[in-house]
Amino acid sequence: MYDIQRDPIHAIIYTSFVLCSCAFFSRIWIDVSGSSAKDVAKQLIDQELVIEGQREESMVKYLNRYIPTAAAFGGICIGALSVFADFMGAIGSGTGILLAVNIIYSYFEQIVKEKEKGAEQFIF
Repeated sequence: MYDIQRDPIHAIIYTSFVLCSCAFFSRIWIDVSGSSAKDVAKQLIDQELVIEGQREESMVKYLNRYIPTAAAFGGICIGALSVFADFMGAIGSGTGILLAVNIIYSYFEQIVKEKEKGAEQFIF
């Protein structure tokens, strides 16, 4: 906190850079990961689900109003958490903490999937 008071311009630039870059990369990630409005609309149509009051052609437009905004807001929240941890002087950096938690959680998900897969093999 002392560094923020000593050099507020640097803190503002750092915070804005982290928040903007997190929002930018989260918006790109939805396109890369298959979570874009077009992909979600296709999944809904494949599952024979529709949004009430929307035709299949207009679902992409409708979803485009929400999905990119939600992704950017999620990225900003993650960036804010990282910046807050950095400003509070967490052991390691805020980004490092987020990466560690994300890696541990993905290992946990992988172990659960392997257990389910193994349980299915022994049933038959």
